[in-house]
Amino acid sequence: MKVLFSNPPWWVSKQKYNLPGGVTKFLWTRGVRAGSRWPHTMVVKSSPDDYVFGDNIPYPFFLGYAASYCKKHTSADIYFRDSIGLSESYEKFYDYIKENKFDMIIVESGTPSWDHDEKILSQVKKILPNIKVVVCGPIFTKGEELLNNKDIFAVLKGEYEKNSVKVINEQISKIYEFDFLTKDEMNNSPFPYYDDLHARIYWDGNPHGQIPPQAQVLSSRGCPYKCIFCVWPATMTSDDPDGNNKRTVRQYSEDYMFNFLSEIHSKYNFNSVFFDDDTFNLGDKHVENMSNMMKKLNLNWTAMCRSDGCSHEKWKLMKDSGCLGVKIGYESGSQRVIDKIINKSLDLEEAKKTTKYLLDIGLKVHGTFTYGLPGETKTDMITTRKYLESLNLTSYQESGTAEIEGTPLSNLNESGLKKYPEGKKDINYNAYQDGQLKISEIKKSTSI
Repeated sequence: MKVLFSNPPWWVSKQKYNLPGGVTKFLWTRGVRAGSRWPHTMVVKSSPDDYVFGDNIPYPFFLGYAASYCKKHTSADIYFRDSIGLSESYEKFYDYIKENKFDMIIVESGTPSWDHDEKILSQVKKILPNIKVVVCGPIFTKGEELLNNKDIFAVLKGEYEKNSVKVINEQISKIYEFDFLTKDEMNNSPFPYYDDLHARIYWDGNPHGQIPPQAQVLSSRGCPYKCIFCVWPATMTSDDPDGNNKRTVRQYSEDYMFNFLSEIHSKYNFNSVFFDDDTFNLGDKHVENMSNMMKKLNLNWTAMCRSDGCSHEKWKLMKDSGCLGVKIGYESGSQRVIDKIINKSLDLEEAKKTTKYLLDIGLKVHGTFTYGLPGETKTDMITTRKYLESLNLTSYQESGTAEIEGTPLSNLNESGLKKYPEGKKDINYNAYQDGQLKISEIKKSTSI
């Protein structure tokens, strides 16, 4: 049996852009899907079948882990292809499908890309009528609606190592319920899929100062916080669509991470490592373990963090072990929005003090902010912009709040949700599935 773990192409359009220096160039807009908590579209340097380094390309973590897991735990011939990472055209992708005559294709999808992905899967079924199409990722929250699609064989809920094994071995058309890896199972699992074709194509240039090639990895799964828009902790690593259930965090051990990074570094000679955890610095002990491990590897690294996730002592340990900088999600400059709409459990004044400390010890800080939340006012947005400016960040990202299937935001009703008392979908709120499109509309109508 031949099984393909696939991140299919997602090209949107080609347009003319006037670049600095009077240069005019035609550039493509492309989407990112698997590997991104918020699938979205962006303008890129690459074009179909012409990969150009420097585009933001996330490693498809769940897809990569599941492919390796199934290679170990099934007798199937396992294939992995990240067509977005490879900048593959639709034609080349369909030729690859036709040439290899797969028996099953497993595809991760989410709300922003689903209309597009549904058409791709329909075409795959036309090419190989007997292929079994398995869908996973946050889109699973559509439930029976997906199984009613004649082209879809099965749906996998949440992280999908175990469920991928089940659907390969059982061959049953159904919705496979959540089956999370335990912490022990996680730390005894095979490393995520890497090969010569894919290993060195992934890149996230923030924080600044990293040198490619870059290994994008997870040192943990899950986050205990319940931000209204955040997808993976609600749908992939926990079952918590409305913020009322328990969210789990499972951290990889120092030995697992050292062995994993040592192996891929020896094969692919990475120059930097990006820990793209939901929250890397959850507790001093984990930070200490990962910092000690990275010091032994002697590689520069960056991580996705909370400003209040660890002590000042451990931030300094991160810096001394080769950490160049961190990404921190502030999200808003309005404490009301943080507390009553996002439910982020963050003190903005303390976050500002910590940011100054990080910059003072020589860490770069990339901040992320979101606009267009339900119940947020234009005054709140302007307050956020002023707060952003007060932080003196190394770099920052502003995006629109994307409403993605399975999050508390997507499940917000007219009466609100308990954990988000001022999150109201009133006349001022516009739902967008693509945050990049939403921020462009917001900037047209406000002074941020």
